[in-house]
Amino acid sequence: MTAVPPASDLPAVPAALAEPVARVRARWVALISLANLALWMGYFGPLQVLLPEQVAGIDPEGKEIALAWVTGLGAAVAMVATPLAGALSDRTTGRFGRRHPWTVGGAAGGALALGFLAFQDSLAGVIAGWCLAQGALNAMQAALTAGVPDHVPVRQRGEVSGWIGVPQSLGVVVAVVLVTYVATTLRSGYFLIAALIPLCVLPFVLATSDPPLPRAHRRPFRLPRLAPAAGAAGAYRDFAWAWTTRFLMQLGNSIALLYLLYFLTDAVGYERLFPGQDAAQGLLVLILIYTAAVVLTTVVAGIVSDRLGRRRTLVTISGLVSAVPALMLAFWPTWPVTVAAAVVLGVGFGVYLSVDNALVTQVLPSAAGRAKDLGVINIAASGPQVLGPVIAGPVVAGPGGYTALYLTSAGLTVLGAVLVRRIRSVP
Repeated sequence: MTAVPPASDLPAVPAALAEPVARVRARWVALISLANLALWMGYFGPLQVLLPEQVAGIDPEGKEIALAWVTGLGAAVAMVATPLAGALSDRTTGRFGRRHPWTVGGAAGGALALGFLAFQDSLAGVIAGWCLAQGALNAMQAALTAGVPDHVPVRQRGEVSGWIGVPQSLGVVVAVVLVTYVATTLRSGYFLIAALIPLCVLPFVLATSDPPLPRAHRRPFRLPRLAPAAGAAGAYRDFAWAWTTRFLMQLGNSIALLYLLYFLTDAVGYERLFPGQDAAQGLLVLILIYTAAVVLTTVVAGIVSDRLGRRRTLVTISGLVSAVPALMLAFWPTWPVTVAAAVVLGVGFGVYLSVDNALVTQVLPSAAGRAKDLGVINIAASGPQVLGPVIAGPVVAGPGGYTALYLTSAGLTVLGAVLVRRIRSVP
């Protein structure tokens, strides 16, 4: 492999690696937000409705464990795909830029995988299809996530992270509405989401710039460098703590949400309370309430964090608030309390969504490896989808049931919120 020339022999820092200083415009924010909406529809349409219904139809008696296998194996693929695609994106040269080729490729691959899922009637087929979808969508996510540190200056990252975070919540609502009310069958639900992903991604790719990386600045690809967060000392100390705290809070969130559809059916008794409706409709109501709370808080929180510059404090507070709904569900599994919990979770997660994303971009080790490092950070979100079912399945099936499940969720979330204070380089 050709050695990289000494730094003194390299040309001036290219636009692809330069620290951004000019504020991005509303048009850029709107287009990347639309692309992120496509991404989260691709995740949440299957996760919230299609996969649980598909798995329940295949194995109604063992649906909890079967769903855990599907989501867990898919998340395992995501843990590898995100940093790998990010590392390759960091090293991609060509006139189309580093990120856009991976954004388009991931969108196309995700759409094809969802189309494949539409025809599966066995657990093995569902697992294979969801693993393919996770691999493609996480490659797309790696490229989109790197867009913020690539283009947005530090003083604007909280605000932009807030706007980009809105589609993450809206994606749940839009996806659930589409696959519950617009699409009349499981198969048509998959097809509809598959068609919308590339349609929402193309405007961003076609209408925004992606500075190319000169070959002279392409670093050698070394697989061991995919996991810099493994060491909590030296240059990666704060990076490692950012990874750890996000992992703990996302693990708590994953445990709480994995069986929410089943919780409404088995613990709350939604279908007994509202004859003629099914639990998926109750889930949609909760998602709408939660999303409204997120939308009302996430952009404001991002702007406040930009002006105050105190991101750690806001992340800690948001994490503590996000633990409260799990306690509410643990001790009061009723429909009114569940609705109130959705409001509280929306407020807490809305603040966390924008501020933590901005915080993470400030502890990235280098400009040359932004997508790879953010891919490693994203393992903190996909990893809990692997570990979450391993923890949640036995807990909810044990004597403690849903009470033990949500107490576990609350404990993990609080621990993650407290450990944010260990990050030193960001106020």
